[in-house]
Amino acid sequence: MGIFGRRQTAVSEPAPALAGATSRGVALDPALQALTGRWTIDRPHSHIGFSVRHAMVTTVRGAFTDYDSTLYFDGAQPSESRADLVIRVASVDTGVEQRDAHIVGADFFDARQYPEMTFHSTSTVHEGGETFRMTGDLTIRDVTRPVDLHIDYLGSVLDPFGFERAGFDGTTTIDRTEWGLVYNQRLKAGGTMVSEKVRLQFDISAIRLTS
Repeated sequence: MGIFGRRQTAVSEPAPALAGATSRGVALDPALQALTGRWTIDRPHSHIGFSVRHAMVTTVRGAFTDYDSTLYFDGAQPSESRADLVIRVASVDTGVEQRDAHIVGADFFDARQYPEMTFHSTSTVHEGGETFRMTGDLTIRDVTRPVDLHIDYLGSVLDPFGFERAGFDGTTTIDRTEWGLVYNQRLKAGGTMVSEKVRLQFDISAIRLTS
């Protein structure tokens, strides 16, 4: 994940027009140059969550509250942008203590043996306008597979405390069984208790690092 832009930041003068376009031939917003640098996710104002169908008729939502991030955005060449995210799976919170204990247990994440899941970006493409696609390696239970994140940039601002912030939304859908999360129960009427498809959601407020 990275910080991607469409708007001029609230703390910088407009950058000179960029000389070219992305490898896809999509023109870049000149203001992107102002966002070049290192960023980190502000956890109190961000949400890294998931949603999954339960019993075929409803949706369970949860989030991870403990994670570390390293983000770098290149405003002139978004393809050089990169991100690393380490999530401690024992921090899962669905609002139900018994369910959380089941999720971190051996049937799902097996947090004692596999305490972390990670994302390491491998490429970033400017799709046009406010939209980017970041491809990376997602590792869960020591299984690593590629995923594509659809990312929309929301803007940037200097907050009242002097922090430069940039926001974005990211989403992707995975098949959890491809990472060894195969636990399930069959329903008498057909179907399963827990959907194999899981939607991952990243609602991110990122802060520019100054050192």
